[in-house]
Amino acid sequence: MTAPLGEDLVRLAGLHGVDVSYRPSPDRTVTASAAAVTRVLAALGVDAGTPGATRAALADRERELAARLLPPTVVHWSGGAEPDALAALPAGTRLLVETEQGETRASLDQLPPGVHALTATAPDGRTARAHLVVAPPRLPTPAKRSYGLLVQLYSLLSGRSWGMGDLGDLAELTGWAARTLGAGFVQVNPLHAAVPGAPTDPSPYRPSSRRFPDPVHLRIEDVPEWAYVTDTERARELRERAAGLRGTVLDKGALIDRDAVWELKREALELIAAVPLGPGRRADYCDFLAREGQSLEDHATWCALAEVHGSDWHRWPEGLRDPRSADTARARLELMDRVDFHSRLAWLTDTQLTTAQRVAREAGMPLGIVHDLAVGVHPGGADAWAQQDHLASGMSVGAPPDAFNARGQDWGLPPWRPDRLAESGYAPYRRLLRALFRYAGALRIDHVMGLFRLWWVPQGEPPTEGAYVRYDAEAMLAVLVLEASRAGAVVIGEDLGTVEPGVRESLRERGVLGTSVLWFERDWAGDGRPLPPDHWRADCLATATTHDLPSTAARLTGEHVELRDRLGLLTRPLEEERAEAAADTGEWLDVLSRLDLLRGTGGGGDTSSEEAEIQAVHRFLLSTPARMIGVWLPDAVGDRRPQNLPGTWDQYPNWRLPIADAQGRPVTLEELAASPRLHALMEVVREGDGA
Repeated sequence: MTAPLGEDLVRLAGLHGVDVSYRPSPDRTVTASAAAVTRVLAALGVDAGTPGATRAALADRERELAARLLPPTVVHWSGGAEPDALAALPAGTRLLVETEQGETRASLDQLPPGVHALTATAPDGRTARAHLVVAPPRLPTPAKRSYGLLVQLYSLLSGRSWGMGDLGDLAELTGWAARTLGAGFVQVNPLHAAVPGAPTDPSPYRPSSRRFPDPVHLRIEDVPEWAYVTDTERARELRERAAGLRGTVLDKGALIDRDAVWELKREALELIAAVPLGPGRRADYCDFLAREGQSLEDHATWCALAEVHGSDWHRWPEGLRDPRSADTARARLELMDRVDFHSRLAWLTDTQLTTAQRVAREAGMPLGIVHDLAVGVHPGGADAWAQQDHLASGMSVGAPPDAFNARGQDWGLPPWRPDRLAESGYAPYRRLLRALFRYAGALRIDHVMGLFRLWWVPQGEPPTEGAYVRYDAEAMLAVLVLEASRAGAVVIGEDLGTVEPGVRESLRERGVLGTSVLWFERDWAGDGRPLPPDHWRADCLATATTHDLPSTAARLTGEHVELRDRLGLLTRPLEEERAEAAADTGEWLDVLSRLDLLRGTGGGGDTSSEEAEIQAVHRFLLSTPARMIGVWLPDAVGDRRPQNLPGTWDQYPNWRLPIADAQGRPVTLEELAASPRLHALMEVVREGDGA
């Protein structure tokens, strides 16, 4: 029996943005346990461990809010109404705004977009300072519909990559897809820096840093200094080993081995680091160092320290666990060469990412590359070390139990503290977005609902023992819209699954697109049947599948059920699962047939029923009003295997599979470009788009 929530604890939690209950469905309310709420409050620096402490904390919070003139961050939408926080100020309060541009204003009229410093002085002499976020009211709607490819970059091997897809492959793919297929974008998985150390966690959604990209994606031959490496024999040996590694994946059926790829590239990059930079390159590198400042120094320092002490900073000598300590400063000086090495890797990777986006735009893509922002970072990694003051210690992000997962989920990612974000004017969030938008035509935000609230799970507890913590969604959205508009970029929110009422509406109001996957688009409020195309929302990226779902071929053939059965993942008898999957697919095929979308190949002639059905699925997507249509690249060659199978760890090779054809044979980038099946599907897409 869990202890009931007292009235004081409920009020205290509410004043700190902690929800004491949630609704997994409209007809059901679940109350959080007192222990969970107490631990979540403790992570926010609030002592509610005893009734007396709770009463004292409640009184302190109420006094603080009553005396406060301004919240730490105020949002003003350009051209919109006066912010509520300013409207509530005492009559006669004087305002002073110091803009990012160095100007001083006495009002909010005609303020330029940016994050400015606001000072309010009340008639009684009280003064308050706040960060003032001024953002455009919404992001512009994309001028016209575009279609593009979705791919996990590591899975896209060419005849030149070193055992996994790289940024050279990405540039080749975008240039070819734009010019030959008329594609408007290519969406990739998160390219954030991974936590080093073998075996590396292959998931791109649990990175060491979201702020800096992973140098494992570098195309070594595209680094200018590679041509001037003096140890030519060792360089030749590395190329031969890389060819062997590539061959084991493409010709011998081996899994992608990220650790082996990184070992080769690290050796090559050590050779490159010994080559002096020319004057122009040196100037460019120095500009990068100056622009990235403390964030880069922290990241490179963590990488250097991890080489000595391991990749979990919690196990480092105590003095090194604080990025601002004297011990860390001394270690940074002692490891200056390694700090510079990792700083240079960040620069090289940033440069190749920028080049890939430039290639895409110059080839005619209106958007170019769509990058992916993970929900959070590994607790032992670089960002968690450098941003300790902004993260909730002892907490992990996850999801409460729902109809699909009765035990809930724990993703092992420490959440940002909403209070610390607000106090800093959302500085780390702004820096993160600004860095990604430098080389992104659009940004996909994984679990975009996290801008509104996140399920915090105390470490050591099951996911059921958590609570929702609210963020200032208006501020989070304002910063997102501000940085995206500065970059001229589109934003796509991954809003699949259970979404709190009002979230999709708020995102749409600010111009953030949603994500719609065909198999999930049903009339859930009505008869539950497939949603007709004219009932789909326009403001979305529409796809047939994602990296976490079965490929379209596997779903059409029912092979996804057989795979889960072989791995022991079914919760019901196999025949029941087969019957339900077949009924679901059958309903959609009936819709496709009724709409006359099952017509064979786009290029004429007969094709397999499965290939015709995949084409029909994409004709359906094109008949919706969706502003973006995404084609999962493995679907174009009939790949049967999911890239990730949720609920598995070592039972399935998540994040380690190359793109393959219907027989499971790996398909290179060069073979993709020549694939009749791919061209037939993309011809269907081009015709349906009116291109």
